[in-house]
Amino acid sequence: MSNSVQQATRSEIPENMKWDLSDLYASLEDWDKDFAQIAKKLNNFNQYQGKLANCAENIKLALENSDALDRLLEKLYTFAHLLSDEDMTNSENLSYLDKISSKFAEISGATAWFTPELLSISDNKMDEYINSDTLSFYKRSLDEILRAKNHILSDKEEALLGKASEVLSSSSKTFSMLNNADIKFAEIEDEDGNKVELTHGNYIKFLESDKQDVRKAAFNAMYDAFYNLRNTLASTLEATVKRHILSVNLRGYDSALSAALYPDNVDIEVYDNLIETVNEKLPSLHNYYNLRKKVFKVDSLNAYDLHTSLIPEFKIDVPWDTACNWIREAFKPLGKEYCDILEQAFDKRWIDVLESKGKRSGAYSSGCYDSKPFVLMNYNNTLSEVFTLAHELGHSMHSYYSKEYQEYHYADYKIFVAEVASTTNELLLHDYLMKTSKDENLKQYLLNHYCDSVRSTLFRQTMFAEFEKTIHSNVEKGLALTADSLSEWYYNLNLKYHGNAVVLDKKLEMEWSRIPHFYYNFYVYKYATGHSAACILSKNILSGNTELLDAYMGFLKAGSSKNVLDIMKDAGVDLTTSEPTNIAIKEFDNTVTLLEQSLL
Repeated sequence: MSNSVQQATRSEIPENMKWDLSDLYASLEDWDKDFAQIAKKLNNFNQYQGKLANCAENIKLALENSDALDRLLEKLYTFAHLLSDEDMTNSENLSYLDKISSKFAEISGATAWFTPELLSISDNKMDEYINSDTLSFYKRSLDEILRAKNHILSDKEEALLGKASEVLSSSSKTFSMLNNADIKFAEIEDEDGNKVELTHGNYIKFLESDKQDVRKAAFNAMYDAFYNLRNTLASTLEATVKRHILSVNLRGYDSALSAALYPDNVDIEVYDNLIETVNEKLPSLHNYYNLRKKVFKVDSLNAYDLHTSLIPEFKIDVPWDTACNWIREAFKPLGKEYCDILEQAFDKRWIDVLESKGKRSGAYSSGCYDSKPFVLMNYNNTLSEVFTLAHELGHSMHSYYSKEYQEYHYADYKIFVAEVASTTNELLLHDYLMKTSKDENLKQYLLNHYCDSVRSTLFRQTMFAEFEKTIHSNVEKGLALTADSLSEWYYNLNLKYHGNAVVLDKKLEMEWSRIPHFYYNFYVYKYATGHSAACILSKNILSGNTELLDAYMGFLKAGSSKNVLDIMKDAGVDLTTSEPTNIAIKEFDNTVTLLEQSLL
């Protein structure tokens, strides 16, 4: 008779393995008190409506009060979403998230007058104001608003869109609830014959199993569950894409892609160059798949065979304390100050460590100007999870430094660079473990892990980016996104990226339905550009050159104080060219060669 392994509940998780949200709010009553202050801060801002053209001082005071309002809203939202993610089946916690989300939509409508009114000021007067000492601090932000002048609607239209924002985003909220709370997976047998409920958290662990039957069972259980929701999920994704395109049509952008890149001031060629460069280098990825075939001595691989280790006899279980110590050592090249700050992540409970029933799947870093840069994990003692921890702490440390060195107004770095520090940390961890390990099997394992990491971060995310472009362009042409069309486009892309070495199970066509990032509006390509940048930056850090380290630390501290591509150039990476991507793929090729020499 087999045993059944059940997930722990939140109350069964040790306190030291949970994040500490008390610095944000000690109680829900304190949250309610701050929530009650929103109206006052909104009035403080709105008192300048109709007065911006009078003088530069009014614009300054309006911006200061706007920041105060936004800062409070972000604090309230951060607490509510973190609390909700602890257990997405807890209706009381969800009610707080719903409350602040609704308030955001209301505030968005009530404050929408500002940009249209600012843009209605005559060019001569605005030029005088924006170059005055009074507005010197805000000049960069004002220049950005003026840059977007052709895409700003009237105050009434902006107010209407602001009030409708919650309704317009309901499709992504529906997907999140289905994906994290409502979807149920079958039980499968693990390697020891135990019946285990499949979850998002343990899925990859099953795919890493040495036993193909276990891998295939997990794969089937995952995609069977999503197949049963295929039409619903096609509807939620289509509604999200249509929301993006509605904004394009209303605001006069050329396409959904150009609209998504506009806030970062990133040219569409950056996106297209990434896809073009990676497509040219797909033989490098196919070569890696062929190596996997040779090692396993099989004629073909399937989708569920791509996560299992090429060194199956090597087993490693990484307890939480060991993972933390590895990261402490790996990040020492970043300097004593960095490491001292990092220690707070462990000592002051920035991290929610373990999976529990109802907890949001995956991992992320999240916070606000008035909070710790929190990390959500679903740690399961695998080496992959150690790298995930390094990744998320990279986000958190980036946020920490931006907050420490920038005023609130410029502390939030652009999404375009959000994956740079996180991936740099992963590469530093890889370098540390390769240099310090005396176990040849572990080194082979790490080479294998590096190849898989590049496969998933650079190649796979670029494939996702290509899929996003496909679905948006098809809706722009008037085509519907049905479960069948989404599955066909997605499966064909997989055929191209995997090549002849992999025979893809047809169920993989449903993978589009479980990728939350497809609801983020052209986010995924930033993982690929982030990895490309990180390849250069990690080598700079490890060189021991203090000037190169200082340049990297300058990147961490920059926030959004400069144009994002200029910030990257200051750090030593030019992402307007294909050179970083080519360097990253060349490093991938070299690692595949080392792995092949080691194994064959």
